[in-house]
Amino acid sequence: MKRILPGILAMAAIVVASNILVQFLIADGLLTWGAFTYPFAFLVTDVINRVYGVQSARKVIFAGFATGIVCSLIGTQIMLQGDGYTYAAVALRVAVGSATAFLVAQLVDVFIFNKLRDGAWWKAPFASSFIGSALDTTIFFTLAFSQSIVFFGETADMEISWAWDSVPFLLVGPAVPLWVSLAVADWGVKLALALIALVPFRLIVRRMTAPLV
Repeated sequence: MKRILPGILAMAAIVVASNILVQFLIADGLLTWGAFTYPFAFLVTDVINRVYGVQSARKVIFAGFATGIVCSLIGTQIMLQGDGYTYAAVALRVAVGSATAFLVAQLVDVFIFNKLRDGAWWKAPFASSFIGSALDTTIFFTLAFSQSIVFFGETADMEISWAWDSVPFLLVGPAVPLWVSLAVADWGVKLALALIALVPFRLIVRRMTAPLV
């Protein structure tokens, strides 16, 4: 456990930072600053997987999952004021969607990485992050905001009903529910960062696996 403690701390820091930064909107509301920190969770998972193996990577994931649960529980208890009514900082559907997406996407990332780990150095981290981030975005935005999901109940649905507003796709295209544009913008950032993260992945893995002299 001691050897993966830096990975656990890094994952926890990313999860906490993302939960805080998601409150700050940019790009006319299409993105939050959290969109730029959260994808590095895949980098942490992939580095630990490459250096220490699948079981260690899963331990780091479960640590991040537990951290996310704590953040969500705290967020659901923080009440904010706006437009004449009170609402929780983290809606129930958002909390459930976030936790589910994180766990499924990260575990799939580990599975795919392990299947490709003997190929070219970049294939495993890129393919696993690409597919994992696509799953993460799909699961999160569907559970958190899609009108097709009805089992949370009317109260939970009303908390996120603002995401059902019809707006131009990515602010310029045909009218779609707002959450669809948010999902596409979010995945675009994840894809870009999956490419960028190949550089620190290569450097960190080299540093961690270099022989002692």
